Amino acid sequence: MKIKELQQLKESEDKVEFKEAKTNFPWNGGSHTKQKDRRKCFLGYVVALSNEGGGHLVFGMTDDAKHAIVGSDFAKGKIGALEDAVYEELGIRVHIEELFDEVGLRVVVTTIPARPLGRTLKFEGVPLMRTGDSLRNMTDEEVFKILSEQEPDFSAKICPGLSLSDLDERAVNLLKEKYARKQNNPAFLKLTVQQTLTDLSLTQEDSLTYAALILLGNEKALQKHLPNAQVNIEYRETHGQTHFDKREVILKPLFIAIDDIWTYLNGRNKDNKISEGPYKFDLPYFNEEVIREAVLNAIAHRDYSINSETVIKQFPDSIAIINAGGFPKGVTKENLISVNSVPRSRLLTDILEKTGLVERSGQGVDKIFRITLSEGKPEPDYSKTDFFQVELHINGEVEDKAFAAFINGEQEKRDDDNKLGTFEIIGLHHIKEGKSDIVDPGILDSLEKEGTIKRVGGTASAKYVLADEYFALKNEVGEIGGFRTIDLERILYVAHRKEKAKMRDFIENFKEDLNRDQVRYLIEKLVGRILIKKGTGSGTYYILIDGGIKDIDDVKAILEGV
Repeated sequence: MKIKELQQLKESEDKVEFKEAKTNFPWNGGSHTKQKDRRKCFLGYVVALSNEGGGHLVFGMTDDAKHAIVGSDFAKGKIGALEDAVYEELGIRVHIEELFDEVGLRVVVTTIPARPLGRTLKFEGVPLMRTGDSLRNMTDEEVFKILSEQEPDFSAKICPGLSLSDLDERAVNLLKEKYARKQNNPAFLKLTVQQTLTDLSLTQEDSLTYAALILLGNEKALQKHLPNAQVNIEYRETHGQTHFDKREVILKPLFIAIDDIWTYLNGRNKDNKISEGPYKFDLPYFNEEVIREAVLNAIAHRDYSINSETVIKQFPDSIAIINAGGFPKGVTKENLISVNSVPRSRLLTDILEKTGLVERSGQGVDKIFRITLSEGKPEPDYSKTDFFQVELHINGEVEDKAFAAFINGEQEKRDDDNKLGTFEIIGLHHIKEGKSDIVDPGILDSLEKEGTIKRVGGTASAKYVLADEYFALKNEVGEIGGFRTIDLERILYVAHRKEKAKMRDFIENFKEDLNRDQVRYLIEKLVGRILIKKGTGSGTYYILIDGGIKDIDDVKAILEGV
């Protein structure tokens, strides 16, 4: 935006606030003690403008009709830090730019996005709006109106200009096959395309919906009517790098795209080898059910009004899936497993459920957690999610092979009607981590009666641990050649990912389990056995011995002469 354009704006009509702020302006209330005075600060105006649907906060110009330029030194040299601070404080992304007039006077323009649907932003616990030159508390009626907002079903809207000729024949056949099988209705296969679309409510008054486009539209139609339906898959060899090593762009009907996405991701999949006591099996880094559910959730629940694509970032050991729009209304990071969410695209989600591509609404995340934790992997991570995007990180490396074997054994003992469910497995994971106090008492009671966990300590301070079988599994395969198996696996992990592994790389991977001196001692003991030490001083690095060591079985063969 140019300065001349700003001077034509009106504060109320154009949702803009002008402040001179020549030499200073408080960031978050300054030294004021009264709330009505503290709110007249940068954060207060950001909150108010966002609650009004977004707008601009301008420093360095007068608030009269002429909007004369007076210049401002607000946040000089700290623009990036200020944007980060707003995100940290409010969870929204503002854009701040500096403009200069012909004599060099500086104007600072903060562009503020609209608040999320059904949510108010607050400054120090109070939702604010502007009234003239002042900021005021929103009334109960205003807050209730916002909280009662309902997000329209984008997928049920008519897609102007979309016709039957724009649909992919193979995608239509896949839809019919999956629906007929899931609903046990073979007659559905014989329906015409038009009747198929009508029966599934993909048409309205002979016009096709956006759900029909997303599920069945060919690439040309998608590019024309909804290009942000595109899925970008980026592969990076290491987590620290910014640019991707390879990128795949997928813009196809969802019934075809989901298989292509999985095939591409699975091409770089590898196995965690589990060999705990009597349990010997492989667990892929990326579980197909988990990844399919996560990708379909991202596509089905994203906000298509935001002009950005779904992004999948793949690394050798993990996958991040990012989609536009925050959680659906009523869903938070704390309740996302337990709450029955209202999807943004109800029609699209209904079709995915009826054809068996996803779990029932609100249960897909349950499956992601249940499978991931039962495989001994870290908990799925939604911590980077905010109001404007959902970001799910899935770590594929098994961090506790004994737990994976323990759950596997427990499930084998049970009949189909008595398998461990999501909340039981989450509870067992928490108990393993020493957090039995946060597990639902009913779940603790049930697991204790089944012998899956046991009580330790007195009645008043009772704690729970997993059954003895878990600890037997950990101890039985706990060592190889006098070294802890888990320590050897961590060393192998680093050595495979670093061409020249430094001591600090090994120390970082052990985190709080071993201290620096313990790691140094361990590495030095393995030099000449599975590691080669090269260089001197700060240039010292370590590589695996010649001949190659692919996995822990190779290490075992060397250390134990197997």
